[in-house]
Amino acid sequence: MIRLLFLFLLTGMPFLSAHANVNAAQYDEFWLWSAVRPQPVLAQAKTLYILQGQISEQRGISRFIPQGIAVPRLHHGQVWLTYRVETLNWSDNIYRSIRQQLIRWQKQGNPVAGIQIDFDARTLRMQEYIAFLTTLRQQLPEQYALSITGLLDWSNHTSPELVNQLADVVDEVVIQTYQGRHTIPTYAAYLSRLVNLTIPFKIGLVQHGEWQAPAYLQKSAWFRGYVVFLLND
Repeated sequence: MIRLLFLFLLTGMPFLSAHANVNAAQYDEFWLWSAVRPQPVLAQAKTLYILQGQISEQRGISRFIPQGIAVPRLHHGQVWLTYRVETLNWSDNIYRSIRQQLIRWQKQGNPVAGIQIDFDARTLRMQEYIAFLTTLRQQLPEQYALSITGLLDWSNHTSPELVNQLADVVDEVVIQTYQGRHTIPTYAAYLSRLVNLTIPFKIGLVQHGEWQAPAYLQKSAWFRGYVVFLLND
């Protein structure tokens, strides 16, 4: 799998267009989760968000569970190490494990941009989440950026001012328009308020899911493109 991934990332000519359904061949940024087979579209990837672990909690004790592919040697594009987070109660060992993974990937010559936190931060917990991310930012070596995923309901149930507080902590937010393997049917109603964001953001799509790009996204000075969650066909 690693050899295939390396070959796919050597070359590529990405481009972008709106489409009624998400054709991964029209994009150049992808999430690569565990158990998802490499696809030819990886040849055009300029950015990969690669799952590397899950942080969960059992009986009050937080645990780091390594997941995803082993450390390859990639020379094409940009890599983010992504972590699926179920608890914000992190021990020092979890921060240490993430720093060690960053070092291992970097030592292999991989173009590591930083880490991404995939956490379903409900609106009532936004202040707690901002405090957690502030601590995480302090724990990361300065050369690495911090990305997070965001929920669609942030745009309707959280004030833009609160979400924009993240601008002092994170480098980008990727707003997910899907749950599981399917696009959220009412995504268009949520997205309209994203024009109020003053933080770099991308839109997360699911492969084969429904999507029609609204014109106002391209007009936003903070819009940075799309990330497609790859699936096994």
